[in-house]
Amino acid sequence: MRSEKSGYETVEVRDTMAKEILATEMAPKAIGPYSQGVKAGGFIFFSGQIPLDPVSGEFTGGSIREQVEQVMENIAGLLHAAGLDFKNVVKSTIYLTDLADFATVNEIYGRRFPCDPPARSTVEVRSLPRGAAVEIEVIALCP
Repeated sequence: MRSEKSGYETVEVRDTMAKEILATEMAPKAIGPYSQGVKAGGFIFFSGQIPLDPVSGEFTGGSIREQVEQVMENIAGLLHAAGLDFKNVVKSTIYLTDLADFATVNEIYGRRFPCDPPARSTVEVRSLPRGAAVEIEVIALCP
């Protein structure tokens, strides 16, 4: 470690930071050159989840409701595999192809966070992989 002087305070900067790659069968396998999750600096950064079945890897759900339910199950699988649950999530980002689906997504998403929900961003995008209507990524704090 070395100290650097910023404009406001002295901060410690680590020259190297260990990271751990996480993988589980409890969520869909990565479909490209990325990891399901990366643990670093006391956090786990999970890749965005679309409505893929963890066993078959096939797209599931026709309606936005079905797609969000599958996405939240995939996130639950990732968290469980890391020994965590939704209480550990500190930040999420929701990508929607149609913000008109916001209320439905919010209802289903909100059931997983009955109290002390994480910080969140919601963004409308033109398209998502495999024609999904929703993708959600989370960052969790490791105890």
